[in-house]
Amino acid sequence: MKLKNLTIALIAATVPTTGVFAAALDRSGQSISAFLQPNNYFEAGISVLDPTVEGKEAGTSQTRNEIGDMGDDYYFPSAAVKLQLTDKVSFGLLYDQPFGADAAYHGDNVFVSNSTNTVLPPASMAAIRTSTIESTFNALTAQQRVGAALQAQGVDLTTAAGQARYAATLTAYNADPATKAAIDAGVKQGVTSRVDAGLAQVNSTLGKGNTKVEVDTQNISMIFGFQPTKNINVYAGGVYQTIKGNVSLRGQAWSLYNGYDASIKETGGTGWLAGAAFQIPEIALKASVTYRSEIDHDVEVDESLSALGALALLPNGAAAVADIANATGKTTITTPQSVNLDFQTGIMANTVAFANLRWVNWKDFSIQPLKFGKVSQAVGSLVGQPNGFNLVEYSDDQYSATVGVGRKVNEQWAGNVSVGWDSGAGNPVTTLGPTEGYWNVGLGVQYSPTPSTFIAGGVKYFWLGDAKAQTGAQAGTNQYVADFTDNNALAYGLKLGYRF
Repeated sequence: MKLKNLTIALIAATVPTTGVFAAALDRSGQSISAFLQPNNYFEAGISVLDPTVEGKEAGTSQTRNEIGDMGDDYYFPSAAVKLQLTDKVSFGLLYDQPFGADAAYHGDNVFVSNSTNTVLPPASMAAIRTSTIESTFNALTAQQRVGAALQAQGVDLTTAAGQARYAATLTAYNADPATKAAIDAGVKQGVTSRVDAGLAQVNSTLGKGNTKVEVDTQNISMIFGFQPTKNINVYAGGVYQTIKGNVSLRGQAWSLYNGYDASIKETGGTGWLAGAAFQIPEIALKASVTYRSEIDHDVEVDESLSALGALALLPNGAAAVADIANATGKTTITTPQSVNLDFQTGIMANTVAFANLRWVNWKDFSIQPLKFGKVSQAVGSLVGQPNGFNLVEYSDDQYSATVGVGRKVNEQWAGNVSVGWDSGAGNPVTTLGPTEGYWNVGLGVQYSPTPSTFIAGGVKYFWLGDAKAQTGAQAGTNQYVADFTDNNALAYGLKLGYRF
């Protein structure tokens, strides 16, 4: 079963050719396989994913409309160069786009604005309407009610005749139950009309359009490795990461946040990675473990909420409006730490089996932009979240695994087949990424026109996990607004490589 080093490298190169559709925001899988290639090595690739993510309104939604495909296609490039500086020292520079999101809702559903949307759920709006009408009416004195009734009839109370009529009507109001009932009914109707007009004006401030999100990150990893023996490689290095994004919330699902927009300016942060690898080239055995740290980003988020004035409907809401409108500061976004375990071994001549295990700490991840958070604290008591809530959060860590077999057919051709599984990051899950993990099958092929060059391509089909989708206000509960089932995705990948 002895395999030549070059053969091992060729087979292994076909493995990471396709993109992934993982839990939460995870995209690239953050492989460092290029750094573990023998001698000097370069590769560049691109992956494309075409998801179909459809569902139906469910749970707390008042309607049961269909939700069309909200998962946008996306692509992400990657590149790596590895230099064997000495027999014992190596250097690598890796580029990838580890985390991201692309989604946009369409059609007639609770994630798209329409003329019937209200700033709070209909039941809450009805309660506020009734309470406001009753409290406003009950606060009016007999004199004010009589005056309002006469003014509604066009009586000028500044004239002597108007004052005389006012005095006579007030006497009748206090003495005659029928007169009192008639005046009260008219005044209450006037209060009702004013309250309804005010609520209509508030509802008119809601946003127009559809819910959508776009988040992109970029990683540059600079790695130094030390090989005390031919079998052992210990490596570590720094990571520079950028993040940017845009979020728009629309539709009845978001109630008061219907009209919220956030733009995350591109910001960089630094982290690190470290790991170790063990290999026995004669039997194509290679095993590695790599840890990547979390990375903090102190980002400036440009936030706007068209319906912010609606907070004045709530007790002490007017003060909250002013506080939120004037709030300034940065928001900390921390991308998660992770661990990758990679293994391969020869199982027969020109054939290797391989496996990858990955853990990502999504359970501790959340995003709460500054003004979004302040609004959530103001309305949190209405939804059982007195301390506020996050725009995005996940309840579980992500675990994923891939196993497969690669085989060299001849000096020019090699290929691999694989099966993958991903746990997801909890269910229910955010409406901005409503899937819970996946199963997939993959096929990769590699052509080597020369011993030092190759072209590799691959395809993967994903069965995406069913998920119940919830808004930030529902996180941590069993409530949800939509159900996404029977979804899938197709990924394509292409990679070019050169050994020198």
